[in-house]
Amino acid sequence: MRILVLSDTHGDFNSCQRALDAQTNADAIIHCGDGKAELQYIKDHYTDIPVIGVCGNCDFHTKQQPVEVVELGGKRFFVTHGHLYQAKYTLSNLVYAAREQKADVLLFGHTHQAMTDYDEGLHIMNPGSCAGYFASYGIVEITPKGEIVTNIVKLNTR
Repeated sequence: MRILVLSDTHGDFNSCQRALDAQTNADAIIHCGDGKAELQYIKDHYTDIPVIGVCGNCDFHTKQQPVEVVELGGKRFFVTHGHLYQAKYTLSNLVYAAREQKADVLLFGHTHQAMTDYDEGLHIMNPGSCAGYFASYGIVEITPKGEIVTNIVKLNTR
C-alpha cells in the first residue's frame, strides 16, 4: 500500500496538484492540515481511494477534526497537524499521543520542516510544506510483508 502524505499546502494548488500527479499510484491520501481548500479538492476529485485530513491552525471554519486515528494497510496511523502538541518546540507530546493511541505511524505538519524518524516501533513523519519553492511531500509504503517505509520527496530540486 502506498500513501501520499501532504501538509501545509496553504492555497498552493499548483504544488499540491504536482504531488498528486506524481503519485497517481497512491492507494490513499492523507493531508496533515493547513490546506482546507486543497483537502476539499482532493476529496472531491479522488473519490476512489481513502482521503483523510485534519485541520491545522490556519484552517478556519472547517468540519475537519484536529486528530484522526485511522487504520490503513493493517497499520494504525495517528494524524494531526501538530499545533495542539507544540510541534515547533518538541516531538515528545506528539510521540506520547501517538503511543497512547497504539499507533504504528505518526504523521504531522505545522513546522514546514520535512523529516522522518523511527523510535522504538513508531514511524514518525512530517512531509514538510507542499507549498512554494521548497515544496515537499511524503510517501508511506506498507510492503506486502507489513514493513513500513517512509520517504520525503522534494518537488523543486536543482
